[in-house]
Amino acid sequence: MATFATSDQLLVIIDPAARQGDGESVRIAKDVLSAGATTKVCLPEGPEEFARALRRRGSRRPVVIGDDRALVRAVTLLHRHRELTGCALAVVPVGEAALAESLGVPAGPVAAARAVLEGAERRLDLLVDDSDGVVLGALGIPPVRAAAARPVAVPEGHPWLRTRYRSLVRTLAPRPTRLDAVPAPGPARLRVEVDGETVVDLDQPVEAVSVTPGDGGTASVEVRPLTGPGAEQSPLLAAGRTVTVVGTDFRYRADAMVSGPVRRRTWTVRERAWGLTLPVPG
Repeated sequence: MATFATSDQLLVIIDPAARQGDGESVRIAKDVLSAGATTKVCLPEGPEEFARALRRRGSRRPVVIGDDRALVRAVTLLHRHRELTGCALAVVPVGEAALAESLGVPAGPVAAARAVLEGAERRLDLLVDDSDGVVLGALGIPPVRAAAARPVAVPEGHPWLRTRYRSLVRTLAPRPTRLDAVPAPGPARLRVEVDGETVVDLDQPVEAVSVTPGDGGTASVEVRPLTGPGAEQSPLLAAGRTVTVVGTDFRYRADAMVSGPVRRRTWTVRERAWGLTLPVPG
């Protein structure tokens, strides 16, 4: 892991939803970062400004203050401009942060900001699909209904700001779907292939498929076949670098976004593709 000095220059990008939703946490995080390093604070008012600030970071380390969607947005932009390799990203979670915390980012603005100043870069694997979308944490088919019930945080205030903010969401994933519009998951008939080997075929209904990037350039795949009342069947497990799912109009949840319907999607593991600043293990 590459360590950083607190004298590093930081580009602090504060997501509009974070400013609107929890201004106090944003202020605390900004104060901690400014006290420990030379910072340039950017307050984008929409997706174009968010992307422009990230592209014009120069030698500064980018720090995103925002929720999981802001983190995924930053990684997606860096990936699509092929800039992930040379960029160590940091995040201070404000808002929904289940993904960031699962990756090792501390909860709370003070602890997370201190990790930015005192932590180290850890290189993480990334799932990239055939439409150039990315998955940082976990992929689920069909989307989990409980997660879909949570409201989507969008900036309040001017209607044009809400429109521009939502437009970015539409550009970052193939045919995204509003979470509250996702139908309840049911049995699906899918063919799941891992490194070209069939794990389950279309003749076997399944309850769920999950794919998680791990370490060492492989993804963990779990397929749960459909079982009847009182029947139990062990999940089918596999690991590999490439996962292909084929079915009829299936949706999937990747991190904070529900996408689809699609009939075929392939995800490939990119080993150590992106860097995230995390606390140094004690």
